[in-house]
Amino acid sequence: MDRKHNAAHMLLFFLVMILYNLAANFAHPVTPTLIQTYQLGDYMFGVAFAAMQTTNFLFSPFWGKLNGYISSRKSLLICCVGYSIGQLLFYLSHTAVLIVIARCISGIFTGGIMVSFLTYIVNTSPDMERGRNLTIQATIASVGAAFGYFIGGMLGTISLGAAFLTQVVCLFTCGILFLLVCKDDRVQQQPSLSARSLARDANPFAAFLDSRQFMTAVFAVLFTVTALQNLGYTAYDQCFNYYIKDQFGFSSAYNGVIKGVIGFISLAANSTICMWMIRKTEVKRSIIGVLAACTFTVWAVIFIPGVELFLVVNVVFYAFNAVSIPLLQDMVAKKAQGEHSNLIMGFYNATKSLGGIIGSLVAGFIYTRGPKLAFVFAGIVLLVATLFSVVYRRMRDSGPAEQAGD
Repeated sequence: MDRKHNAAHMLLFFLVMILYNLAANFAHPVTPTLIQTYQLGDYMFGVAFAAMQTTNFLFSPFWGKLNGYISSRKSLLICCVGYSIGQLLFYLSHTAVLIVIARCISGIFTGGIMVSFLTYIVNTSPDMERGRNLTIQATIASVGAAFGYFIGGMLGTISLGAAFLTQVVCLFTCGILFLLVCKDDRVQQQPSLSARSLARDANPFAAFLDSRQFMTAVFAVLFTVTALQNLGYTAYDQCFNYYIKDQFGFSSAYNGVIKGVIGFISLAANSTICMWMIRKTEVKRSIIGVLAACTFTVWAVIFIPGVELFLVVNVVFYAFNAVSIPLLQDMVAKKAQGEHSNLIMGFYNATKSLGGIIGSLVAGFIYTRGPKLAFVFAGIVLLVATLFSVVYRRMRDSGPAEQAGD
């Protein structure tokens, strides 16, 4: 009975997560239109996203630590409501400074949402189901993002307000739903959280020092891989979204349709290839091939002429990238079991955000020097990520005997 009860709770959690991941991406396909409407400069697509990723990076460890006191469901309520407010401010902002401020506010809370997703799954999933549930979470994130783009693109054909305001309402609703459907997953039972302790934990740099409690050379290499993977992907994705608007003149609807197709393919890849890799292969070996495939397709995009083939190869890249995310999460989660799970998953999200900061900034500024330079940068970074994944595999192989599937 307990197992069925837990499965029902997890199902409800995933259903609300689907709505969240759809809503979180409603604004992305219309952001290039917003930037061009207010004549903010090509570089702003990178600067705006980097602003959000910066606060995401700084506050991820804080949310990871706070989850141990207030539970993931309360964090999700606070962060979804905060994110909805940040997006409302984004919609109402018409200058570069105000947009950056709004994106920073959103980033504070998006970091908490992702950390809470991961810690909730790690804390509430039985050992045998943890890898599967993390794969489901990553699949929902990838596929939800794609279909969120599609819905946002269609809403964008009505107006910018239709996309943004629908997003605000849905994000606010998700916060309430998470509070209702999630269980209390606090690992450390604390009688209260003092204002002094909260002020100390709110210092993002002090929170990063907590990584000393679990950091090893193997962890350092693994987190390097996750940071580089997200750095390369973010540079590529941010450039792609703006590139097809700027170079091909595609409307938000086209952007949404393209990402919708990617969503179907990502779902198929994650539910078949990815699940097979996690269950039947050594993930630390499989990730090398997946990252190498991402690297190859990025370099292929750079030299491919014509719109049609360009879009086809892009779809292939996004499919491989969708597979890489749950594989990396599974690798981290296998080493995150124990008393430091909240800190480790928070630090993992922070490394991804750090990659996103650099990737979006570089993509935005070098785009003004050449539309495809961001693709070149992404190709180089993903190649380095592949090499570090080889180093990680060798370090694990040369260490103590590992559990099957790692």
